[in-house]
Amino acid sequence: MEIVTFTSHSETLTGHLYLPTGDEPAPAVTIIGPMTYIKEQAPTQYARRLAADHGFAALVFDCRYHGESSGEPRRWEQPMAKVEDIRASLDFLVACPEIDAQRLTGLGVCQGSSEMIRALADDPRFKAGATVAGHYRDLDGDNEWLTPAGRALRLERGWKAKLHYERSGEVQYVPGVDERRMDVGMPGKFVWDWYHLWEDRGWDNRYAVMSDADLLDYESLSAAARLDIPHLMIHSDQSFLPAVARRHFASIPSADKRLLWEGDTPHLAYYDNPELLDATTAKVAAFLAEFVG
Repeated sequence: MEIVTFTSHSETLTGHLYLPTGDEPAPAVTIIGPMTYIKEQAPTQYARRLAADHGFAALVFDCRYHGESSGEPRRWEQPMAKVEDIRASLDFLVACPEIDAQRLTGLGVCQGSSEMIRALADDPRFKAGATVAGHYRDLDGDNEWLTPAGRALRLERGWKAKLHYERSGEVQYVPGVDERRMDVGMPGKFVWDWYHLWEDRGWDNRYAVMSDADLLDYESLSAAARLDIPHLMIHSDQSFLPAVARRHFASIPSADKRLLWEGDTPHLAYYDNPELLDATTAKVAAFLAEFVG
């Protein structure tokens, strides 16, 4: 693994580049993770396996405003900035002598799937992509996630917080997760149980309230409708918003699209269950290798 840095819109992003053995330029996967993620979480689980077991170079990185990367305000969830950061990661990869610039792919996990879908659809350098346990984004899905009234309240508070920041420079925060509170970035005990264990490992349990202005105006369904390269979607009945995942898959026009529906597999098992990670990474690698192997 090499610690690397690259630039996205004047911000310095820090990443880890995992390289396979061998002397020939390798196909590459750039990987983005869930809402509020840092690179050491689920993305690293996939990157290590893709490089060590499947011959792919794999790049994980902290998006701007998060982790070891620069950008203010901290812990601002800005989906379009993440799409731009994904594209900047390709700029970095094509300049690496260890990488075959004609064999670039992308992988998104959870909400990173909605941002990766847009990057895959808009950047012709991608030859194929995959998404795992995706939190895909459209209005119906957001209403199912937060309820219509809850979405409206969060959107309003997000715009108020953004205006306050623009006028005063002060960032308003709530926790990223909390065991009981419902006004946090990701409400629910099951996300609290997973994420709070990372607080002593570099994950900052804060959520900039102004994020709601950007997050809840973002959707990925229109991007899925433009996705004409090979794409693998892995999801399950127990992954987040299964109906929204099916809706996104149905909208993808690519002739080389594949849906693997995995029954009752729990959503968070795709983040850290070793056996499932082995199997899922193998499926992702096999699919991508059909087109860039």
